[in-house]
Amino acid sequence: MKAIKVTELKAHLSKYLRQASRGAQILVKDRDEPLAQIGPPADTTGSWRDRLASQGRLRRGSQDWGSLRISKPGRRVDIQRALQDIREDAGEVRRR
Repeated sequence: MKAIKVTELKAHLSKYLRQASRGAQILVKDRDEPLAQIGPPADTTGSWRDRLASQGRLRRGSQDWGSLRISKPGRRVDIQRALQDIREDAGEVRRR
């Protein structure tokens, strides 16, 4: 484990954060007293969705997106004309 002083950390913070992201453990000292430890996160496995769901901060949906089918519209839509109409009067969107 590498030990550095606070002033060294402040001067080269991005360098030490890169080292920590690669797995290095860095001990930060203030007047030779351990103050903090920098290192990679304890749980780096799983996706962000898994982590948020396990913390109760995300509720997973029940939709099966693999079976979703999008049907074609029944008529041709002129996108440019629709956008022009919206730009002219954004308060009133008309169907054509």
